[in-house]
Amino acid sequence: SVPGTKVELTVSCRNLLDMDTFSKSDPVVVLFVQVSGSSEWKEFGRTEVIDNTLNPDFVRKFVLDYYFEEKQNLRFDVPPGSYSAFFGAQDFLGQAFVALGEVIGSQRGRLERPLTGVPGKRCGTILLLAEELSNCRDIVTMQLCANKLDKKDFFGKSDPFLVFYRSNEDGTFTICHKTEVVKNTLNPVWQPFTIPVRALCNGDYDRTVKIDVYDWDRDGSHDFIGEFATSYRELSRAQSQFTVYEVLNPRKKCKKKKYVNSGTVTLLSFSVESEFTFVDYIRGGTQLNFTVAIDFTASNGLPSQPTSLHYASPYQLSAYALALKAVGEIIQDYDSDKLFPAYGFGAKVPPDGKISHQFPLNNNVENPSCAGIEGVLESYLQSLRTVQLYGPTNFAPVINQVAGTAAQVTDGSQYHVLLIITDGVISDMLQTKEAIVTASSLPMSIIIVGVGPAEFEAMEELDGDEVRLSSRGRYAERDIVQFVPFRDYVDDSGNQVLSMARLAKDVLAEIPEQLLSYMKTRDIKPRRADPE
Repeated sequence: SVPGTKVELTVSCRNLLDMDTFSKSDPVVVLFVQVSGSSEWKEFGRTEVIDNTLNPDFVRKFVLDYYFEEKQNLRFDVPPGSYSAFFGAQDFLGQAFVALGEVIGSQRGRLERPLTGVPGKRCGTILLLAEELSNCRDIVTMQLCANKLDKKDFFGKSDPFLVFYRSNEDGTFTICHKTEVVKNTLNPVWQPFTIPVRALCNGDYDRTVKIDVYDWDRDGSHDFIGEFATSYRELSRAQSQFTVYEVLNPRKKCKKKKYVNSGTVTLLSFSVESEFTFVDYIRGGTQLNFTVAIDFTASNGLPSQPTSLHYASPYQLSAYALALKAVGEIIQDYDSDKLFPAYGFGAKVPPDGKISHQFPLNNNVENPSCAGIEGVLESYLQSLRTVQLYGPTNFAPVINQVAGTAAQVTDGSQYHVLLIITDGVISDMLQTKEAIVTASSLPMSIIIVGVGPAEFEAMEELDGDEVRLSSRGRYAERDIVQFVPFRDYVDDSGNQVLSMARLAKDVLAEIPEQLLSYMKTRDIKPRRADPE
């Protein structure tokens, strides 16, 4: 997801254990974040201590960077207020484990979890509210002009341009925008420009924005004409009226008694647009629906043979099971019902041995959904025992099936993700390209995980990152396919994922953008989460 998506967590507790004999507990909440890809926890921060309450609403918030494609595990500890690194276990009020994605994915970004950790006692609950920092993603468009600027050039008039700076908390300034140069005029009109609000004032509407006016010189020694200061809040008033600023040159002001100003700058227009984010849609109720399709073709090798990609020993998962588990565990935080339709393709299916390219792994044509990734794994292992691996490897039927479901609801409330796990030997490339081009106008994405040692050129072509996918002269409306070769993420023995975090990241990184591109092309705005 876009770096810099910042999420603010507000924390409350309800019905905490009462530990103090004389008064109620003095709680504080300490947040630990699990270091990506390890089992180590690092303290991230803590709330203030609130005296004498079992139902604290903490004021101090936690601001975290949020990445859709990573599982960001959080641990909230509730020690009593007189907290030191060595607080006694007898005073511990409980703890809760939660993934940041779960908080964001829950209704209206609110999650309540029981606190646990004190044997035999009810520890109450922790309430978490996730809010994306809203003013971070507004984008401003403005236009300025100037009048009667000081003449700086010996020949001709000045060549003015503006430089914008935002002020930092320590009083220093950071440059954030330069206009173009307008040649040979003391009354320039600059082109409108856009800038993110967080670049202009870091979301703080009252922070100073300083603007310098310069006269451009070819040798780079631009002459200072003057300056003026404003703020986002003041600039935004220009939505209803022109705002005129005096341009002042402090040196001239000191020297000349009669000095008035070095010209004026007028803000002609100012408008704000919100850039919607993935989080907005999820919080507005967009459901992600995952479907899994697994390659049961003979090219994978007989499941009973150790060389087969479907071979599972008592000690290790097969390459397929490993890939399914790794990707599925990230995805299920975002799927509200945790029911995954799961299919196999390219096998002869009992009772009559017909070749099928979309047989339900749970053998239930009416309802092919499995409960959770564990349920998918169970049905997958069951199918391996009952079907005969065969061929050819046809992707199109299962893509068309999910596309058919996706086409039924196109108002933005449902978005489908099809996860195809395959050894990459594809037989129906033309039909698959046609199916993907058709699906590219629907609310869906396709993730292809390639297992085994094959060269995956065909999969790379479907991915469409380098060249937009086309079929019979039609181009895909948007890129909806993400391909990942699983072998890049496992150790030499092939049975250990080196970095679950990196795999999940690469598999899921494109989905937020793909979902947004669908919503944008259809002009679908996120539904507002209902206020309380």
